[in-house]
Amino acid sequence: MPTPTLDPAATAAAAAVPPASSAAALAGLVVPEKFRDPRTGEVRVDALLKSYLDLERKLAAMVPAPRADMPTAERRRLESALGVPGDATGYQVSCPHGLFRPDPEVNARLHAAAFTTDQAQLVYDLAAERLVPLVRELAAEFQADREIERLIAYFGGADRWREVSRQMLAWAKRNLPQPAVDGLSTSFDGVLALYKMMTSGEAGPMRSGSANAAEPLDETALHAMVRDPRYWRDRDPAMVRKVTDSFRRLYGDDAQG
Repeated sequence: MPTPTLDPAATAAAAAVPPASSAAALAGLVVPEKFRDPRTGEVRVDALLKSYLDLERKLAAMVPAPRADMPTAERRRLESALGVPGDATGYQVSCPHGLFRPDPEVNARLHAAAFTTDQAQLVYDLAAERLVPLVRELAAEFQADREIERLIAYFGGADRWREVSRQMLAWAKRNLPQPAVDGLSTSFDGVLALYKMMTSGEAGPMRSGSANAAEPLDETALHAMVRDPRYWRDRDPAMVRKVTDSFRRLYGDDAQG
C-alpha cells in the first residue's frame, strides 16, 4: 500500500497531471501549436493555464461601456475613465477658424450623450468643415448682391446697367483673356475698370499732384496690371491698391464711383 505524502509540492505536481482520459480528450482537440510540446505533441497544460490567467487579467482591466440603467455613480465613474469630463464646462474645444466659438448649450447636449473631449472636438471640426465653406459662399453671394446694387446705382438704373453690362462683356471677351474677365467681373472696382477700358481712348491724362506722378502711366501699362494674375486671380492687396490708384490717376476719382 503506497505511503501517503503530505508534501504540498508533490501534491500540486500530481494534481497538474491530467488523468489519462483527460489527456486523451485534449489530444483530440484542435489546439494551437504553441500549446503543444514540440517533441511529443502533447498539450502543454501549464501554457494553457498561463494564457487563460493573462486573458482574465486583461478582461478585468477593460472598462465596460456605460449604460443608462446603471446607477448614476457607477455610470459617471465609467464615463470619467473613458474621458468624459465631469460636466459640460470641462470640454476643451478649439475653434481656430474663428467663425464660431464653443457653445455652452451644444456642450451640454454632448455631455448628456457622454461624449468625450475628443468626440466633442470632432463634432466642432465637422461643423467647421461643412459650415465654413457654406457661410463663405453665402457671404460671397451677399457681397455680390451689394456690388450689383452699387453698379445699378452708378449707371443710373437696372435697365441701363443691363445694357452696359452686355456691352462690357462682349468687349471684354474680344480684348481680354478669360481669366482676367472672370476676375474683374466679381467686384465693383473691377467692373468699373472694364467700363473705363471699354469707353476710354488710347491714353488718358495723368493726374498732376499724385504721389506717383513720376511713374509713367497710360492705358497700356494699366491693362498690363489688370491682366496680372496677382490682381484678377490672387487679389493681392498690394496689387489691388496699385490698380485702384492707377485708375484714379488715369481717369479721376469718378473711376471708383
